[in-house]
Formats: sequence, C-alpha cells, structure tokens
Amino acid sequence: MLTVSAYAKINLTLEVLGRRADGYHEVATVLQQIDLKDTLSFESLAEHRGISLDCNHPDLALSPPSPKYEKPPNLVTEAANLLQEVAGSRQGAAISIRKRIPIAAGLGGGASDAAATLRALNELWGLGLSLDEMLPLASRLGSDTAFFLYGGTALGEGRGERISPLPTFPPSQVLLFRPPVSIPSRKTESLYASLDPSCFSEGQFTRSMVASLHQVGEPPPSSFFNAFERIAFATYAGLEEYWQRFFALGADNVHLAGSGPTLFTMVQGKAQGQKLYRSLRREGLEAYLVQTMAKG
Repeated sequence: MLTVSAYAKINLTLEVLGRRADGYHEVATVLQQIDLKDTLSFESLAEHRGISLDCNHPDLALSPPSPKYEKPPNLVTEAANLLQEVAGSRQGAAISIRKRIPIAAGLGGGASDAAATLRALNELWGLGLSLDEMLPLASRLGSDTAFFLYGGTALGEGRGERISPLPTFPPSQVLLFRPPVSIPSRKTESLYASLDPSCFSEGQFTRSMVASLHQVGEPPPSSFFNAFERIAFATYAGLEEYWQRFFALGADNVHLAGSGPTLFTMVQGKAQGQKLYRSLRREGLEAYLVQTMAKG
C-alpha cells in the first residue's frame, strides 16, 4: 500500500494572450501550491485485474470498474490507464481517494490527483520513469497536471503545460471562499469560449509577478490578475453577490481561483485570516484557511 498527498493550487496570475491556430489559448500564469489536499492510497493488483477506484465523493467513485462508462469518469483512472498504455504494463491497481479539495472549484484537485497517480503508480509498479518522461503524459491529461509534478511556485506557458519553477512565494496564509453557485457543464471550455480580444493581455502581470519573486519580496497587489474575472459574473449566476459579501466581511484584493468559482484573498496575518474564516463559517459558507507551500 502506498499513500500520497495531492495538493491544490491557486493562480497568482492567469493571463490569456490570444487564441492559437490549434484552437487552444496561449496563457501566461504563475501557479502556487497550497496545503489543502486530497489523500490517495494505491494497492498493486495482479496482472489483468484492471483499475478500481473508490472515493468518499460519490460522483468520482468507480469500484469495481463499470462497463457503463465509455471512458474513465475521473482523471485518476485516465492517468492510470495512460501509464499502463505507455509503459506497456498489465499490472492493476486499487485506488482510494479521500477528497478534501472541492470539485470543479478552480483549485486543480482533479489535475493534482492525476499527477499524484502518475508518481505513485510509477513507483508502485516499478516503471522507473523519470520526471522528463512523465511530463508529456501529464500534459495529455490536462494543462495543469504538469505543474503538480513540480509543485511549489512555477510559471506556466503555452496551454499552461510548459512549466518553469520559480523562487518560492513568501510564506503566506490564503483564505479560500467557495461560494454556493451553480457550475455550468464544461465550465473551463465555456469560460474560454466567452473571452473576446478585450480580455487578452500581453503577459505584463505575469512578468511583474515573476520579477517580484526573483527579488525575494512580497509581490504587490497589482501583480495579481485573472483574465476570467471579467466574465465570471456572467458565467456563475450569483457570484457577484458573494464577491461583494466577501469584501464586506473584510477581505482585501479578492481574486478568482483559476477558472472559479472559488475566490481567494491573501490575508495579513493569522488573526485576520481566522476572523474572515469564522465570519464565513458562521454564515454557513464553505471556506478554507490555507498556507502557501514551497516545492517538495
């Protein structure tokens, strides 16, 4: 049995530079790992036993494998099947996930679980793949998955899959607020489709954030940016109301986490973080007080 942690992320910047000829969008983003995590356990099975998945979130559970799915319903099983295919392995695995990262929240939980699966099964099955050999597999699973093979603080370019590690973001507490709004199907694709050229930028916010990190200083609030914030209110009905409520409770410089709908603010000290967290929880709202993480 092998048990590993899969950590969430926020995007300190997320710029869309334009639409590419292949239909994807070119992005520049600074990603930051945080200590909100899922826990995954893996047990190797005999050859030809397939992949089974059990999860405390019923929408993600698949144990034993079911023929009703035309394709794996979860990035974890996709990662395991891809690893089998590429490595020519016929070994099976029983996988268990204890979810704590909210699903479809902009925090990268699915991508992080997939990256953890690649690492864990590479070890459990004795495949011996290097990081460089796993990176193309991660990129096939999603734009954020490659980042989670690195962790810490990193620059993402291309579709987000070209990762360059950065100096560690100064240790900080982050207050996450996951508002109870409806999530459209294929939300990330929907958000990208809603972008128009006025939403595009030239990478200046990301360059500013990277420069601040290299100077070992606290990045100024003006460095934080997310292109989706301009269209998020139209995508998530009710988000604007919760955004304003977050401000009213004392949050500063509120930003969208990834493709949302989770909101985050960098808190100034433990007392402010605890106060904001308690205020949200008293109203019955979903909140997490977390810490930024260094690589490894």
